Amino acid sequence: MSRIGKKPVELPSGVTASVSGQTIEVKGPKGARTFTATDDVTLTVEDNIVKVEPRGKSKRARQQWGMSRTQVANLVAGVTQGFKKELEIQGVGYRAQMQGNVLKLNLGYSHDVDFVAPDGITITAPKQTEIVVEGIDQQQVGEVAAKIRDWRRPEPYKGKGIRYKGEFIFRKEGKKK
Repeated sequence: MSRIGKKPVELPSGVTASVSGQTIEVKGPKGARTFTATDDVTLTVEDNIVKVEPRGKSKRARQQWGMSRTQVANLVAGVTQGFKKELEIQGVGYRAQMQGNVLKLNLGYSHDVDFVAPDGITITAPKQTEIVVEGIDQQQVGEVAAKIRDWRRPEPYKGKGIRYKGEFIFRKEGKKK
């Protein structure tokens, strides 16, 4: 039995869900999102509650049960609160700024890095050393934050680079004379 799958997903006020076949569409104040479940689970909506039930007792059905319930819960969280990733920039001369829909990064390269924000994602730079990525799709927010971080990952000797807020970087000691 899936402990996660057994819990129903409650829909807060202002959020509606509709099921057609294996696809569930959730609409809320921030937008609408859809998820298509596999044939191993059944999705039902009753009285502002979404239930996910397995079809059968196979291992795959039990795996999909918990995963599908989590995906539906993430849809509901995305259309109500949204998702957010915060990045910090450390290093002398490293900075970020927004110009319209383009994030301009100075990361010690001979050129500036221009990162265009994809549709559905909002990127802001409240300070020159902070970047905030927001959106209603958790996977897309994480992917955009990871792509920005990949331009200059934090290095272990001085700690320079782009890191997630609160991320611990294991520091190494340099050479000894």
